[in-house]
Amino acid sequence: MDDEEPLTSRALRLASESFLAGSGPGGQNANKVATEVELRVNIYALRLSPPVFARLKALAGGKIAGNGDLIVTSKAHRTQEANRQDARQKLAALLEEALIEPKRRAKTRVNRVGKTERLKVKKVRGAVKANRGKPRASDW
Repeated sequence: MDDEEPLTSRALRLASESFLAGSGPGGQNANKVATEVELRVNIYALRLSPPVFARLKALAGGKIAGNGDLIVTSKAHRTQEANRQDARQKLAALLEEALIEPKRRAKTRVNRVGKTERLKVKKVRGAVKANRGKPRASDW
């Protein structure tokens, strides 16, 4: 594995493309010409680190087949070349997003005043709820 090669270019090198006669823009042309692009990359062949792999699996969701192929399709454009570029951009964006490590949430602490205020409000709310309901004979 070449560590200097960026993930996106490695994925595009390993990707296989197939063209389908799909729906989408193009009118009669869509029925005759295979303009829809399906890009397949085996995510195991990318040799990702475990955290990046987990993020990619979460981001891709149902786009990952049972054999580990990440399937990206594009049929938004009338031409095969435009759809090919779109599919490659989608793949690159997905991989770039998986590489970004999410920020860790900083734990917050409530100060003493905030804590006593919250408990006071809870007491008042509990008293309101306790006073609800039908009055009993002993309350008369």
